[in-house]
Amino acid sequence: MKRKYSIEERRSRILNMLHTEGKVYVDKLVETFGVSEVSIRKDLAVLEERQLVVRVKGGAIIIHQSGDFDDLSISHKQSLHVKEKQLIGRYAASLIKEGERIIIDSGTTTMEIAKNLDRLNNLTVITNALDIAITLNNYNRFTVIVLGGTMRSVSHSTVGMISESALKNIFCDKLFLGVDSISIKDGLSTPSLEEASLNQAMIGAAREVIAVFDSSKFGRRTFAHIASLDKITSIITDSNISPELKEYIEKSHITLHIVNLDN
Repeated sequence: MKRKYSIEERRSRILNMLHTEGKVYVDKLVETFGVSEVSIRKDLAVLEERQLVVRVKGGAIIIHQSGDFDDLSISHKQSLHVKEKQLIGRYAASLIKEGERIIIDSGTTTMEIAKNLDRLNNLTVITNALDIAITLNNYNRFTVIVLGGTMRSVSHSTVGMISESALKNIFCDKLFLGVDSISIKDGLSTPSLEEASLNQAMIGAAREVIAVFDSSKFGRRTFAHIASLDKITSIITDSNISPELKEYIEKSHITLHIVNLDN
C-alpha cells in the first residue's frame, strides 16, 4: 500500500525528484504517488505558477537558477563561504556549556560547530545529520542521538514523521539551526517542505534557538516557511551583514553575534 502524502508534501517531493533527475514524467508520478493524472497535472501547474518548473510534453523540467529556490547538494555548499562558516561554527561552539543537551541541525555551517567541541567532555547532542553524527561520535565522550526518518541524499540528513515524533518527547537547552534563507518580512525558509516541518519541531523542543548562517543568506526567500524572526533567540553571522539589517535585528530584541572576517 502506497503512503498517503498531503498535497504540499507531494509537491515538495516532486521538486526534490526534479532537483535530482532534472525531469519528471506524469505517468511515473501517478505510479509513485498513487494519485490520479489530474492531480499530478494540477501539481505541475501550481509549481509552474510558482516559477519552479516548466511543463513539457509528458511531464516537467526543473528551472535551473542560482537563486531563491535552490536545494544545493552538501558537496556544493561545502565550497561556498568557507571562511565565514568556519568562524561562525567556532563562535557558536564557544556558547555551549558543559553538560548541556543540544540539537544540531543539518548543514555545512552547523558541521563547523561539531568540529569545535574539543574543550567539552559531557554533552548530549541530537541531530538529523548523519555526517555530523559521525563527527560527534569520533569524540568518544558525548551521547549522540540520531533522529530517524527518510534520508535526504542532497543533505545527508533525515526528515519526516519519524524524526518529528522523536522530538515531541525531547526538551533541550539549545538548538543550532542552519538557515538557507532569511528575510525581515518572511523570516526563515528552506527549499524543502519536509525540512521546514522538522525545523519547526526542533524549535518547539529547544529553550534557546540560535540561527547560524553567513550573511549571503539575508534578503532571500525560499519555498517553505520555517518560522518568523520572533521565534529566534539569537543569530550568529559574519561582518558583511548590512547596517540596516543589523539595526533591525537588534530592535527586534534578538541577540546578534557578529564574527569579524578580518581576523
